[in-house]
Amino acid sequence: MGRIAPRLAAVAVFMVTLAACGGGTGTTSQTDVGITSNSILLGNTIAQSGPAAAYGTIANAELAYFTYINSQGGVNGRKINFKILDDAYNPAQTVPLTKQLVEQDQVFAMFSGLGTQAQTSVRDYLNSKKVPQLFVATGATTWGKDFASNQWTMSWQPPYQGESHIYAKDVLAKHSSAKIGVLYQNDDYGQDYLKGLTDGLGAKASMIVAKESYDVTAANTAAQLTKLKAAGVDTLFLFSTPGFTIKSLVIVTLLHWQPTIYLNSVSNPQVYMGLAAKAGAANQNVTSVSYLKDPTDSQWAGDDGMKLYKTVIANCSKCDPNDGFNIYGVAVAYTMVDVLKQAGSTLTRANVMKIASSQLNETNPFLLPGVKLTTTSSDHFPIMQEQVITWTGTGWKLQGTLIDERGTIK
Repeated sequence: MGRIAPRLAAVAVFMVTLAACGGGTGTTSQTDVGITSNSILLGNTIAQSGPAAAYGTIANAELAYFTYINSQGGVNGRKINFKILDDAYNPAQTVPLTKQLVEQDQVFAMFSGLGTQAQTSVRDYLNSKKVPQLFVATGATTWGKDFASNQWTMSWQPPYQGESHIYAKDVLAKHSSAKIGVLYQNDDYGQDYLKGLTDGLGAKASMIVAKESYDVTAANTAAQLTKLKAAGVDTLFLFSTPGFTIKSLVIVTLLHWQPTIYLNSVSNPQVYMGLAAKAGAANQNVTSVSYLKDPTDSQWAGDDGMKLYKTVIANCSKCDPNDGFNIYGVAVAYTMVDVLKQAGSTLTRANVMKIASSQLNETNPFLLPGVKLTTTSSDHFPIMQEQVITWTGTGWKLQGTLIDERGTIK
């Protein structure tokens, strides 16, 4: 009998140790693959070379924010390690790199992977492995709309179709007799934008008189834009990535063409408008939308969120603080940290996905005032508010008030 008590004590110590490691049921602390007592490992694939290399700075900005958080003590005592791999905007590279991060590096989650085609190419794989594919850097409507069949994947930014609905409202209100032409990338990304515009115009969809697509391997879009001009288009929609957008704005000017231009939000950072101007683009009559604070807009100079952004980005030698893609990166990283903090001692993949997909209720300091990040058990689109902006020649100017597209995606 005298030996039983020590043995029971030893078992009790073992069970407490097991609980601290996340084992068993009813434990006070649970963790998962990619989590240690002092670290959280996240993985990312993004284009830091190739036709969409302009987006690559997003990951650098995200790393800068994680580094800032780590300097403040991390997330509940754990430092975030962030491994970034360049897939050159090529799904054929995204697949093996993602598998490397999951199977070799054993990341806790994939975070902010870029590109509609690229992230679609690994969605089935990640869902089969029950690895979170969190806050993909693409506004493809499928991420929220098809969440029921892909419950380990979700986006962060507003869906492309919702954005296009806003353009449709604007053009109907301000250019009701417009002859619309659309230049779009010939993949799910461009087609998503086009569908949103067509649906948003509804009975007036016949206002679209011409459509031209381009492939990401093309040298430029001169042939397509020449056809659109010849078709009598006076209102041009550019559903393109930054490199092609810059070239297209230049080509429009070279064609001595002055249409009203609607430019999608993923190509509108001021730094790229500046590059287009330097290359010869007139940049006249351009409209877009935004949900982020513009780091080049003086109205935010005294804003606490912008001050924090400038503090964070100052530690990124690769980051241009005026590049809107960088404030995007810091903003989405803020949400990722928010989710990890909410997970607390239950830092499991399943719990993190539950929080992100159904319990977000965040006021993000880098978003426009009034924009709220929310998700519920039936609504998996975190951001659905945007505001129309117009180009002044030197910067973007906010127009009107926030437009909420929540509930419009069918």
